[in-house]
Amino acid sequence: MMTTQNPPPAVDMEIDTSGLKCPLPILRAKKALAQLHSGQVLKVITTDPHAVRDFEAFARQTGNTLEAQHDQGASVAHFLRRR
Repeated sequence: MMTTQNPPPAVDMEIDTSGLKCPLPILRAKKALAQLHSGQVLKVITTDPHAVRDFEAFARQTGNTLEAQHDQGASVAHFLRRR
């Protein structure tokens, strides 16, 4: 899992997908990213244990940048920069 000690990037939109299982967090993120402009950052909160791997694959497949993933105990915050 990618984690950084740096502060997370400034966020333009945040969605909470806590309690949702794959593929719903990815689908919600895809829909939210479509509302953002190139270079803007989306923060996605997930509780699905597979989400870390899913968001890494999603970023590779879509060309969006996965800036960071921060483990917050019961959840993970994913920061995606729209391509």
